[in-house]
Amino acid sequence: MKPTPEEDETALFREAIRGVKPLAPAARVVTERPKPRARARFARGDRRMVLEELLPGAVDEPELTAADPSRFARPGVPTATLQKLRRGQYPVQAELDLHGLTRAAAQVLLHEFLTAALQRDARVLRIVHGKGLRSGAGGPVLRQLVNGVLRRTAQVQAFVSARQVDGGTGALYVLLAGRD
Repeated sequence: MKPTPEEDETALFREAIRGVKPLAPAARVVTERPKPRARARFARGDRRMVLEELLPGAVDEPELTAADPSRFARPGVPTATLQKLRRGQYPVQAELDLHGLTRAAAQVLLHEFLTAALQRDARVLRIVHGKGLRSGAGGPVLRQLVNGVLRRTAQVQAFVSARQVDGGTGALYVLLAGRD
């Protein structure tokens, strides 16, 4: 009886590996992953300082109507940077929508949002405050609040009204100072 081709291959394989001994298990090499680079975090005192800077201050806050575009820049902010911000050319890293909130609730959320953005080292924010069309005779309440808080926050380098597609005069692009 003649062996089948499969039996021939099996016999050839066994003949080829005769005398082969299994390798001893290799010692496992454990490589340590590099630890992530330490990032500076705000200490409790630093957070308190941010909130204290948000308290009413001596910065002149212009009265705004719903149609007025917002624009603010600290001395030293390049005009080109302000133009890019106004055109929406910087990617927004965090966003807050204050629509429908009371002034008190919006102020608390805005402070928390700015503190969190600073902790995460976000540089460009978008804050939607609405146009204040239903605010009555007092004018746009949330818009005035956001404008004043941002002007009094030392880490805010600039802010401008957003592009129409992002809310127009009912929203702001905000540029924060980076940690250097």
